Amino acid sequence: MSTAPGTPTGTVLETEEHKALRAAVAALGRRYGREYLAKVAAEGGHPDELWAEAAKLGYLGVNLPEEYGGGGGGIAELSIVLEELGAAGCPLLMMVVSPAICGTVIARFGTEEQKRAWLPGLADGSRTMAFGITEPDAGSNSHRITTTARRDGTDWILTGRKVFISGVDIADATLIVGRTEDARTGQLKPCLFIVPRDTPGFGRSPIDMELHAAEKQFELVLDEVRLPGDSLVGEEDAGLLQLFAGLNPERIMTAAFAIGMGRHALAKAVDYAKTRQVWKQPIGAHQALAHPLAQAHIDLELARLMMQKAAHLYDAGDDMGAGEAANMAKYAAAEACVKAVDQSVHTLGGNGLTREYGLASLITASRVARIAPVSREMILNFVSHQTLGLPKSY
Repeated sequence: MSTAPGTPTGTVLETEEHKALRAAVAALGRRYGREYLAKVAAEGGHPDELWAEAAKLGYLGVNLPEEYGGGGGGIAELSIVLEELGAAGCPLLMMVVSPAICGTVIARFGTEEQKRAWLPGLADGSRTMAFGITEPDAGSNSHRITTTARRDGTDWILTGRKVFISGVDIADATLIVGRTEDARTGQLKPCLFIVPRDTPGFGRSPIDMELHAAEKQFELVLDEVRLPGDSLVGEEDAGLLQLFAGLNPERIMTAAFAIGMGRHALAKAVDYAKTRQVWKQPIGAHQALAHPLAQAHIDLELARLMMQKAAHLYDAGDDMGAGEAANMAKYAAAEACVKAVDQSVHTLGGNGLTREYGLASLITASRVARIAPVSREMILNFVSHQTLGLPKSY
């Protein structure tokens, strides 16, 4: 039995419905492809056509509750959608932040009014929500978040800054991670607030990125932003539970993004290696090229297995188990993606650096999964401390 390059071979772990979803999304992705996304990014636009069609087919909200217009599935299904679009060369980054992070948090912890207001729009793609956690002086240390929320009567007042926030220009609102002060201990505790895009005092400025993507990055300034009391998502004193309800899906979806990108690059390299002939045989016959491509495929397959485990644990309600697996999946997928892209470019030689073949831009793009939403070093810290029980160095 043989399979096409980049085609999942671990589908024994997936249901027939999952396999059908993969095939359907792959077909959608092929109708758009890398050229479409590159053209949109070059023109400074957004992949509105692909977003709208994916929404119409029910893919964007596949993880959201049926009673609010979603598909009733979980992160397992949503990660399939993103991976397959990525494998076709047209991943939608806003899937990570809008339905995966924000949709999940609101579905799990939002009030009935918040669910009715946001989930149907997030499910059908008519509304999007960005996610704001990273700060200039906090980096990967979420305990150093300084964006604060204080009570003023029934309102909340938010003050602070955020950086590298994706898609704020097109999102209807941003789910902001702030901190409130515990009246009993005086300690600051993380809380989540829905901040509509045009709220007074909520300013944004684009960050000039070397990465050419349709989704732009922004720095946010919250200058005494006044919000009504019902802008708070969940409980004021719920602490880290609500935050990680969004961060674990984010890591799983980042893994899906990376695996899809790696598969896309690998498929291009394999096609090239089968047809490019310099001596008597195609260059793919030479082990110096064949073996690294085979290794890249193996690494991507192994990363998918961990991603599937993480999604299964999360959808089953095992937040602790999912946290460990999601971090491992994100780490494995990022490393596999970077290696796959690097080897794919190398396989094409000079052609790998041309715009025609579309691989060179992935050199920069593939690094994103190593850096965001949390660096590989912080994941190694997590595993060494939480899994292995080693002492902290900080």
